[in-house]
Amino acid sequence: QIDPKDYTFSGLKDETVGRLPGKVAGQQFIIQDCENCSIYIFDHSATITIDDCVNCQIFLGPIKGSVFFRDCKDCKCIVACQQFRTRDCRKLEVFLCCATQPIIESSTGMKFGCFQYYYPELALQFKDAGLSIFNNTWSNVHDFTPVSGENNWGLLPENAVVQDYVPLPSSEELKAVRISTDATRSIIPVTRGQRQKSSDESCLAVFFAGDYTTANARKLIDEMTGKGFQLIQTKEVLMKAEDAHRVFQQYASEFIPLLEKGPVVALEFNGDGAVEGCRGTINEVFSGTKVFVSESKASASQDVDNFYNFADMQMGM
Repeated sequence: QIDPKDYTFSGLKDETVGRLPGKVAGQQFIIQDCENCSIYIFDHSATITIDDCVNCQIFLGPIKGSVFFRDCKDCKCIVACQQFRTRDCRKLEVFLCCATQPIIESSTGMKFGCFQYYYPELALQFKDAGLSIFNNTWSNVHDFTPVSGENNWGLLPENAVVQDYVPLPSSEELKAVRISTDATRSIIPVTRGQRQKSSDESCLAVFFAGDYTTANARKLIDEMTGKGFQLIQTKEVLMKAEDAHRVFQQYASEFIPLLEKGPVVALEFNGDGAVEGCRGTINEVFSGTKVFVSESKASASQDVDNFYNFADMQMGM
């Protein structure tokens, strides 16, 4: 028998509380009327609602459905979810991984950054919640109630340090979780999203489904960012033959047979020399793997547009 009390934090003040990996196991969770609290859900859940919380630091592991913040203020959060909504909130600062477009309503002073977090159980929790680590539209926020001449949301500073916002838990019980907030270890690749690009040269790389797709994509990200290129966006999505024609153009026939194995993972890198850098790295590091890479600076921006226009339509963005 499930006791709702095990899945609720209510009316707490000046406390550090949480749930260890395996303790929520896909149930829904409620957080309400908490003040000056540090709250950590180190597990996956179905949905989470957070109501009337003030000055709290909150970590929420992968949420299969939606997370809904209502009437909260001055909270700092790290959240991974399918859908993100806020209503009547002010001054929330959120490191976010969200598979769909985040939506704010009647909310002001909202600030967003890219989710960056690691602990050993997190990758499996993403899988259990049905979330891809490559589908993160954290910076593509939709304001349902815009006010002309005012901006209700913005982005956190690019050098924002997660631990300055949501410190590691101080309670003995929660210290057992082996956390790293180092961006290079983050389970979610840290992307620039909608920030201004540093260069007018981007490059698209697409990996096809197989046993090592995730590892290969991560390896390329490490290699490219190690060389000073920036990761703009990532996407994991199913493609059909007609999509391949649109995106891969004259090379489509080479890649169409690979689409039946499952979704592709696409990465956009940016920086002067990105195409050459990416093609060189792929030849060196992934010689046996079929990868689509932009051929030249001239075609690359079209590749990026073609792919992400298709992918956004797929994801219903």
